[in-house]
Amino acid sequence: MAKEADPVLKLMKDNDCDELDIKFTDVPGTWQHLTLPIGEVDDALFTRGTGFDGSSIRGFQAIHESDMLLIPDPATVVVDPFMNRTASIVATVRDPMTGSAYPRDPRYVAQKAEQHLKDSGIGDVSYWGPELEFFVFDSVRFGQTANTGFYEVDSEEGIWRSGESFTLDEEGPNLGMKPRHKEGYFPVPPVDTFTDFRNECVREMARYGIIVEKHHHEVATAGQGEIDMRFDGLLKMADNVMAYKYVLKNVARRYGKVATFMPKPLFGDNGTGMHVHQSVWKDGVPLFAGDGYAGFSELGLHYVGGLLAHAPALMAFVAPTSNSYKRLVPGFEAPTILALSARNRSAAARIPMYFPDPKAKRVEFRPPDPTANPYLAFAAMLMAGLDGIANKTDP
Repeated sequence: MAKEADPVLKLMKDNDCDELDIKFTDVPGTWQHLTLPIGEVDDALFTRGTGFDGSSIRGFQAIHESDMLLIPDPATVVVDPFMNRTASIVATVRDPMTGSAYPRDPRYVAQKAEQHLKDSGIGDVSYWGPELEFFVFDSVRFGQTANTGFYEVDSEEGIWRSGESFTLDEEGPNLGMKPRHKEGYFPVPPVDTFTDFRNECVREMARYGIIVEKHHHEVATAGQGEIDMRFDGLLKMADNVMAYKYVLKNVARRYGKVATFMPKPLFGDNGTGMHVHQSVWKDGVPLFAGDGYAGFSELGLHYVGGLLAHAPALMAFVAPTSNSYKRLVPGFEAPTILALSARNRSAAARIPMYFPDPKAKRVEFRPPDPTANPYLAFAAMLMAGLDGIANKTDP
C-alpha cells in the first residue's frame, strides 16, 4: 500500500523542491501558510499533522485554547510557481483535543456541504463555475491617520490619465488609447494592455490543474479583467478560487503592479463581481434541465427559490464587506432586483440562455463578489438551494 507522503515526496524530488509550503484558509477567506523542509515531510505529517497557534488566525481560537493542527491533503500538491524550489499543498484544520476536524475550518465546512448533498438523496454532486473579476493597478495609496483620510489608485490604462503628457513612469509620451468608463469590454490591444498579463496568469493556473475556458478585458477602465475557470465540484472549485487569487496577485507583483479583488475600487465605473454558476446532478444526470421557465425543471426552480428566500442571510457570506454594497447599485450591470430572470443581468438569479443543452442548464447567482470566502459562500448557497428543494419554494 502506498504511503501518503510518497506522491508528495516524489513530486518534490522530481522538481528539485527542498521545501513544502502548507496553505490553509482563515474565516475571512485569506490563505495563510507555513513552510517545512523536505526532511520534515513524512507519513506522520499526513496523519498526525503539524501544529500552529490558532489564536493568531482570524476567526479561529482564543488564546487559552490556541493549539491546532494542519493536516495536508496530498491531492492538492503542486510546484509553487512563486517560491524557489518549493512545493505547495493545501491543508485542513484539526482540533488536537478532540482529534476531529475543526468545525470553523472553511475547507471542512465545504466538505460537510458536499456530504450533506449526498446524504439528502437529492443529488450526488454539485458543480460550480464562479466568474472572478479583478483590477490591476500600477499604484495604490491609502491612509487613515489623525489628520488625514484618503485613498488613491492609479493605472496607466485609466481614462483619467488621458490629459497627461507622459506615462506613469515618465519614460515615454502618453500614447492615449485608454478605455473610457464602462467601455472596456472586449477591446483588442493596444487599448487592452493586459492580454499578456492574463495569458501569464492562465499558464500559472495550469500548474494548479485549473482549466481556463477564456479570459478578457472587463467593462471598467484601468485594467479590469476576468479569467473564467471551467466548472468543478464544490470543494475543488473553492480550492481553485484560492489558487486563482494567489496567482493573480503574484503575477501582478512580477509586473510591478497590484491586483485587487475589491468589489468597487473606482467611483463611476463597473465593480468587480464573482457571479456563481451552479447546478446539481445525480447519477450523471443534470437535475436543473426541464420544460419549465427558461428550460428549468421544477426541482431547479425550487433550488432557485431557496437562494432567493435565503438571500438576506446569504449576503453575509457572498458579499461580506462594506465595499460589497457600493457595487450593488443600478447602472453598472450589478444585480439590484431580488428575482429570477432568464438573461436579465439586473436580477439576483439569472438563467443563462447561451445553449439549449440540458448539461449546460444552471443558475447564475449574481450578488457574490471575490471578497467572499469561497468555501463558506459555496456551502451556504448549496444549503439554501437544497432547503428550497426540500420546501418546494417558488422563486
